[in-house]
Amino acid sequence: MTTSVDIADLLRAARIVPVLTIQDVATAVPLASALVAGGVRTLEVTLRTPVGAKAAEAIMAAVPGAIVGLGTVLTRRDLELAEAIGATFAFSPGATPDLLDAAAEAAILFVPGIATASELMAAMTRGFTTVKLFPAAQLGGTEALKALGGPFPEARFCPTGGISEKKALDYLALPNVVAVGGSWLAPSAEVAAGNWTAIEARARRAMSGTSP
Repeated sequence: MTTSVDIADLLRAARIVPVLTIQDVATAVPLASALVAGGVRTLEVTLRTPVGAKAAEAIMAAVPGAIVGLGTVLTRRDLELAEAIGATFAFSPGATPDLLDAAAEAAILFVPGIATASELMAAMTRGFTTVKLFPAAQLGGTEALKALGGPFPEARFCPTGGISEKKALDYLALPNVVAVGGSWLAPSAEVAAGNWTAIEARARRAMSGTSP
């Protein structure tokens, strides 16, 4: 297992990790190019569609500067797929014992998802101190993260789920949050319309630390 310090540093540098659910491989490269041009380089391409892995491979091959990981990694096989295509990291919305065991043995950077203190303890027992709080907004948002910071001061979080562009700065202001994830950077309607200019502008605004 690559240490969680490495993934914490990567996420801290990223600040914003767009959650990309790509329906058409043809949109993958222009979408990623727009995000990278706006300063958002660390990209989570989910496995929620049949073309997710192919889209990630296309981005890695054609978009210099993009740091690509797979999201919605649910099983040992998904984790092996992430490693096989050369993804830099993998995110899971949750974490089964089998997935945690597989990730502990793997070389790829892995961020398990947690929703409770008990799940956080299980992840930390296996060496994962950087985790994804999901679904963050529904679990209490910034107040939940403040509460978890008390008994788990060494834990670092990348909250995802229900986070808007306006709320992102509130999360990033917390000392135990290294980055936030969300789909607001690339709305499906804009992706379908090929409105790359709007996506680049939104990415630039997000990275500048200003809210709309």
